[in-house]
Order: sequence, then structure tokens, then C-alpha cells
Amino acid sequence: RRQDRAAQFQETGAFYVLRAAGFAASGHRFFGQVGLVEIDPARAIEIDTIREFELAELIAPLFDRAEIPALYGVDALVTDFDGVHTDDRVHVAEDGSESITANRSDGAGVARLRAAGIPMLILSAEENPVVAARGAKLQVEVLQGVSDKAAVLTDWAALTGIDLDRIAYLGNDLGDLPAMRIVGWPLAVADARPEVLAAARIVLTRRGGDGAVREAAELVLAANAPILTNPTAQALAKARAKSPA
Repeated sequence: RRQDRAAQFQETGAFYVLRAAGFAASGHRFFGQVGLVEIDPARAIEIDTIREFELAELIAPLFDRAEIPALYGVDALVTDFDGVHTDDRVHVAEDGSESITANRSDGAGVARLRAAGIPMLILSAEENPVVAARGAKLQVEVLQGVSDKAAVLTDWAALTGIDLDRIAYLGNDLGDLPAMRIVGWPLAVADARPEVLAAARIVLTRRGGDGAVREAAELVLAANAPILTNPTAQALAKARAKSPA
């Protein structure tokens, strides 16, 4: 039986660090010391066909829900407002004025981002004084009444000199999909639309209005921890931020 035989391994990926002289002498990359790291067979999917890609898409959510992977290479956090900073509900008074319920934990996370010097932007399709008021309270930039979030986000990235690949965008609904598709780190709140969950690189454990912004902020801060604690890395980051877009 196969399970009784000595283990056999299939290569699914590798790092090659080799000397040119040894490669020229042997004629192949497998010379010198070769190390092996065994991984979970469920993750070892070869993707050479559309069918295999579809299979990987079906399996991926099992791991996404079980663990939150770490971010890396993130220079800014951009979020939607309704359904992200809120639970997507609105309170309407008799005079037609609207109010929302915000989460103080989210505010604490945003404050930590500000203290670390990490830019943040609220990008909202809704144009409402309550959005501006919350942005002012959090001391972050707000762009409202945005119908094309991808275009506006692209312009904002160019103005700030931040690569789209190094932006994390946190969304919850269909209007967020264009922006999520152009950034390096598309994130979704736990109760996002199925289409948004499928488009997200990371699905958070917290729901909109229930600490999701705080969770995203903590992930971004963790991604920047080596820079925030290393003077040389800080200097390099500042130099990159000052370079022309």
C-alpha cells in the first residue's frame, strides 16, 4: 500500500540560492545542500489549468476563515465607511437628520495608525455630514460622494506617492470591488457581501462597526513593526515617501 511505502515528495515551490560555478559544473540546480520543508497536502495544489484554479478557489476559504495571515509591505489603510466603520444601519430622526453608531475600539486603532505616521483615508460613496464628522473626530482624510472608487483611489495614491500595491483597502459591499481589485491588500469585514469576501485577500474576524477597523489597523501596524522600531528602516521609508510619485 502507498501509505506503507517510504514517503515521496512532490515539489510545489522552492527558493534557489546557488553559486554560478557550481551550477555550471553540475548543469542543474540540485547540487550542494538541498533542504526540504514539508507542507500541508491540502495547500499543495498545482495550478496549471482553469479547473485546478477553480478547485483552489473552493478550498481557499477553508484556510482564510481558520487563520488570519499577516500583512506585509503596507504603507496606507483606506476604508469604506458604511458597513465598515458602522454596522450599516442608520438612525433617522423625525426631522430627517441621520446618525450612526461608531465603535470606540476602531477609534483607538486609528489613533495608533496616526501615531505611527501611517496614512489613512475614508472613501465613501455616501455624502453625509455624519461621515465628515466621524472623519474629523478620527483626524483622518475623508473623500465623500465617490461613485468611482478605483479612479479616486488611483488619484489619491498618485498624490501621496504611495504605490497601489502597498495599500490595504477595507470594504464590505459591491461598490468597494473596483477599489479592492487595484490594491495590493484587499480586505473584507466578516459580514461583507459574498462577492466581497471572494475578492478579499484577507477576511477579518470582526464585523463592520464591531471592531473591524481596529483589527485592520492592528494588521497594518504589525506589518510595519520592523520599520517602526528600526531607525535605518525609518530613514529609508521617509526617503521613499519623499521621492516623486
